[in-house]
Amino acid sequence: MPELPEVETTVRGIRPFIQGKVVRDLVVRERRLRWPVQPGLETIVRGCTVEKVERRAKYILLHLTRGGLLIHLGMSGSIRVLEHFVPAGKHEHFDLVAGTGHIIRFRDPRKFGSLLYCEGPLHEHPRLRALGVEPLTPLFSGDYLYGKSKARAVPVKTLIMDGKVVVGVGNIYSSEALFLAGIHPLRRCSRVALARYARLVECIREVLGTAIDKGGTTLQDFLGTDGIPGYFEQSLCVYGHQGEACIRCGRAIRCMVISQRSTFYCPGCQK
Repeated sequence: MPELPEVETTVRGIRPFIQGKVVRDLVVRERRLRWPVQPGLETIVRGCTVEKVERRAKYILLHLTRGGLLIHLGMSGSIRVLEHFVPAGKHEHFDLVAGTGHIIRFRDPRKFGSLLYCEGPLHEHPRLRALGVEPLTPLFSGDYLYGKSKARAVPVKTLIMDGKVVVGVGNIYSSEALFLAGIHPLRRCSRVALARYARLVECIREVLGTAIDKGGTTLQDFLGTDGIPGYFEQSLCVYGHQGEACIRCGRAIRCMVISQRSTFYCPGCQK
């Protein structure tokens, strides 16, 4: 599933081709996505200018001169930029055509992605209104996490994956950040000290930032007709390494399930 770094990489990849450009056309080939694509949306957005392209959580936001669009990649979605029209494949559900002729094409085999329209300011859309803070902004701090943890009796991994607390810290990145911070994922969040939360915030930023930076080296893949961008090559310490030796202490990495998600950790390094 695309996580925050993949979505950020996508935003950076498409921004030069659509921001400040007029929407010449919207071509919807499949309306039955996670939420049905609004009837008549093609007419609504045609002729609008894309004033700004940004990310909020795992949503791609296109601010238009009239309202805006929210794009979610779902579990299997991806976007690429085409210089000229290429016949659409089976799972390529809509094209956003810029006035320059560039085509922003959305592909999603599982149809869990979405294309939503908002008449007013995008940040007031119901899908965004209740979201937590962005992990790469000053609002996300050790003090903030510590305050959110006091009235909770959930594992610390559950806390940092709660989108109403902080957005975009998915399963892979939560496991990696907790390993770097030396915190056991099952530790009750209300029993983590302020200093350890400050360290955890640093580690979350480090893990996400590194993934985004690596994604930046593949942005040229967005302009082409030969496939889907690979985003970035992950360098993971614990995720997916069950039974292998910890890079720090040599003990075997373990895997358990927390909130129905596979969680990888080192029993020696994480307390």
